[in-house]
Amino acid sequence: MFVAATIGILASMAIVLVRALLGPTVYDRVMAVNIFGTKTVLLIAVLGFLTDRPEFLDLALVYALINFIGTIAVLKFFAFGDLGLTRRVERGPE
Repeated sequence: MFVAATIGILASMAIVLVRALLGPTVYDRVMAVNIFGTKTVLLIAVLGFLTDRPEFLDLALVYALINFIGTIAVLKFFAFGDLGLTRRVERGPE
């Protein structure tokens, strides 16, 4: 049953990879890469269960956190053009 889950996850990863390559907008590509990262977390967890290595779950959690932070950083970069840029406060005449 877990082998079937692994095959299903790999098939969905292939479909998402096609979406990442063909996405019409940047945001479609970012979403596809985020979904690919989530599927990778699932794959690591299933493989950890199949090989009876519970430490793989720790690796999956770390990868999920890195995936989340990376997605937020990429979206901020596309929105503002710089990762260190914050909102500019418009001041009136001094």
